[in-house]
Amino acid sequence: MGDLRPIPSALAAANAPVVTAPRPTVLDVARSAPPWPSLKILHIFRAPLGGLFRHVIDLVKGQSDRGHRVGLILDSRTGGPRADATLAELAPYLALGFRRIVIPRQISPLDIEALRQVSHIINELAPDVLHGHGAKGGALARLVPRRRNALRVYTPHGGSLTHRPGTLGSRVYRSLEWILNRRTDLFLFESGYIADLFSSEIDQPRAMVRIVRNGISNAEFELVTPRPDATDIVCVGELRPVKSIDLLIDALASLNRSGRRISATIAGDGPEAVRLKAQTERHGISDRVRFIGHCPAREAFALGRIFVIPSRAESLPYVVLEALAAGMPTVATAVGDVPDVFGSQAQYLIPPDDLHALTSAIIATLDDLAHARRIAQAVRTRLHSHFSVDVTVEGGLAAYREAIATRGPAQFT
Repeated sequence: MGDLRPIPSALAAANAPVVTAPRPTVLDVARSAPPWPSLKILHIFRAPLGGLFRHVIDLVKGQSDRGHRVGLILDSRTGGPRADATLAELAPYLALGFRRIVIPRQISPLDIEALRQVSHIINELAPDVLHGHGAKGGALARLVPRRRNALRVYTPHGGSLTHRPGTLGSRVYRSLEWILNRRTDLFLFESGYIADLFSSEIDQPRAMVRIVRNGISNAEFELVTPRPDATDIVCVGELRPVKSIDLLIDALASLNRSGRRISATIAGDGPEAVRLKAQTERHGISDRVRFIGHCPAREAFALGRIFVIPSRAESLPYVVLEALAAGMPTVATAVGDVPDVFGSQAQYLIPPDDLHALTSAIIATLDDLAHARRIAQAVRTRLHSHFSVDVTVEGGLAAYREAIATRGPAQFT
């Protein structure tokens, strides 16, 4: 572990709560990057939940360990006690502390006050890099007036690009992305899929573009063994429509009607929880499906014999990387950059929103676990070399350096 820095007393005195274009090539950068002055990096995002939060945590730890001063701005109403505990653990890495303000999920008049507070915090901290994550974080990072010529970086994470295509909300979000394109200094896409989607659905990026894929740590490659009370299936993710857990429940109902009494554990929280539980009641399979709420991924994996993620849309989901690294036989859809994760095994992925394909894949996997484990092992070997958290951190820092260098590095100290 690197140097752990205390929260500056000046922050503690502040008013807000403080606790200490062709498609580019993926950036694969070694740890031996040339020395660079310490940067003040401020990450801005909305919800301390899911893969986006996991991504920010990895960046914070890696950037701090490499001598940079890091801070966060995030929503104050999301995440509950679990987010509070995670942020408390993260605090030693946050030399700039963290601020929690109200950042609504949907576009709202409250965004005006959020923008005012973000601008105030930026004036106070004078960061060298403003890195916005997700639609709201990216908007806040790029709408504030430029301070000290700070680098404005945006990582979409898929949200505004995969948000219910064709709906009014989708059109509004994409229009905002088009406007903010010109206020961006560096696009850091987490997958080639999202980079291509931005270019095709929004516009060609008007700034430097780099792809730095999500990565996982060596510790996450430890194999997981199913517990004695494991169900046939485990599904891990936020309970919202894009994850397609409703289709999984329909598949379970269909299989149970055909005589295959398959059981499932669903781990996660979200706005669809009540509706999904009601769906199991209607199908008469509530005794075969247990909802356990949030659970750390590796603990959840041990609660099923196979992992199923039937998403309708994704970018590059951490949970797929985590499950395969843990050796889990996996049923997944061919969405986003999931085919890139599977590499030569991508033929075993299924199309999204296809009930027959999902039920068939579940049966095939459960009926031949040995074959499914061989597929998982082949992908697991690929993950070691292609999806490392060190590459994620170093790739992002290298992109910062490259973008800064084009504008004169002497101003960054």
